[in-house]
Amino acid sequence: MPERISPPLEAPEVELLLPPEAETELDPPYSVLLHNDEVTPWGFVVVVLRIVFDFDQARAEGVTMEAHRTGRAHVATMPKEQAKYCVGKAHGLAREAGHPLTFSLEPA
Repeated sequence: MPERISPPLEAPEVELLLPPEAETELDPPYSVLLHNDEVTPWGFVVVVLRIVFDFDQARAEGVTMEAHRTGRAHVATMPKEQAKYCVGKAHGLAREAGHPLTFSLEPA
């Protein structure tokens, strides 16, 4: 009859060390900016901010008003890849609706 082997009562402590090159770096933060234009309807801009950036009505209107008054407004600061995704989504909605709405990115 084969000998039965029991599992250890406690798991051994194991420390996993990664080489320095395996450590992941965080995406640098980028600012998303909204640029004013004289063509895109105000209400459309507010809806895009609410959908893409999950703003409430008051915040979306405030950002839209700032862009209208000053020519551009800070929308959000987020990791670069997330910012690129959000800008692409916003531009896609605008182009689909036939509006020239423009957002840009700059290092925060």
